[in-house]
Amino acid sequence: MNILILGSGGREHSLAWAVMQNPKCDRLIVAPGNAGIAQIADCATLDIENGGAVVSFAEENAIDFVIVGPEAPLAAGVADRLREAGVLVFGPSAAAAQLEASKSFTKEICDASGAPTAAYARFTEADPAKAYIREQGAPIVVKADGLAAGKGVIVAMDEGSALDAIDDMFGGAFGGAGAEVVIEEFMEGEEASLFVLCDGENILSIGTAQDHKRVGEGDTGLNTGGMGAYSPAPVLSAEIEARAMEEIIRPTVAEMKRRGAPFQGVLYAGLMIKDSQPRLVEYNVRFGDPECQVLMMRLGAQAMDLMHAAAEGRLDEARVNWADDHALTVVMAANGYPGSYEKGTAINGLDGLSEDSSNMVFHAGTKSSGGQIVASGGRVLNVTARGDTLQEARDRAYAAVDGIDWPDGFFRRDIGWRAL
Repeated sequence: MNILILGSGGREHSLAWAVMQNPKCDRLIVAPGNAGIAQIADCATLDIENGGAVVSFAEENAIDFVIVGPEAPLAAGVADRLREAGVLVFGPSAAAAQLEASKSFTKEICDASGAPTAAYARFTEADPAKAYIREQGAPIVVKADGLAAGKGVIVAMDEGSALDAIDDMFGGAFGGAGAEVVIEEFMEGEEASLFVLCDGENILSIGTAQDHKRVGEGDTGLNTGGMGAYSPAPVLSAEIEARAMEEIIRPTVAEMKRRGAPFQGVLYAGLMIKDSQPRLVEYNVRFGDPECQVLMMRLGAQAMDLMHAAAEGRLDEARVNWADDHALTVVMAANGYPGSYEKGTAINGLDGLSEDSSNMVFHAGTKSSGGQIVASGGRVLNVTARGDTLQEARDRAYAAVDGIDWPDGFFRRDIGWRAL
């Protein structure tokens, strides 16, 4: 098969790596890709949010299967355009992608399907929102309704921070994403992620993970897109996972089908777990980043077969073959991230690292310049390893991190601390 992956980050590098393990892949193109992806696949320049351009590219290159990495093309309806053109695609329609593109839509689906989640209210003006916060008190959670690249959520531990968040969101800090705001009760417990493939009707769990959102060690400092992750997540036991599938995922998928917007792709459920009861924090409609990296490390070649089965509507006959293993990824980020940071700094030492089915450096924000790999983003590398135990995976990942010479970057030394 000729396969096209849309995206340019560490998530897409790990998807490309898994797809390339599968003998059914004859040719792989990633658009736009990055310096690491270019070492294993062809990269192409393409406006991935323009459905017409993606369809034309797929037809010109005899593409059999398209995997959509990030959320923006999904919200823009790229998967719809591909389906209309008869091109097989892994990723939900724009209507189904509202599960990520609109927090208030997700709450509506939870209400309709009875899925357990935090109590909430939604607002389109600042004053009533502030009055609600004063009435409820803190801690409280303030969310921009739309897509804000993973940054539109403020967990306010005091009333002042919550009120400031309202000013920021309605003041345009998150662009159009903040035109409507959802305010939720603060849920206590431990957070973990469950990844479920859906074909519109059938569902199949393909693993659990936990990520570290805070920039500093001990989970302190500003929220980021994620500074590391590991899989499986011990807090998501088989019993809790089964409960989440029955009480949250299955009713959601049934409700989406009932509304004429069947969900096809991967549903990433962020769950808060307390006293063995999972509640939904939020949905994403694509693989998490950096959770995808640890999932792909553990799934390998079968990841492509599973995504293909979801796209073709035959998940009922698919099975996941799990090894009893663990994977962990450490994010190396540019100094200053998640604030302002410098681009174009040189990264050395990558050539000397062994890369195999247990050790990989996935590139997230890199490009090639003058024969040198340079940083081109905030989160730059995902140093990933697997082992028989989480400790073994962690030791391998940090050994590789220590082999990378990049004085302009930083990383956390404590990824996996909750589980260990």
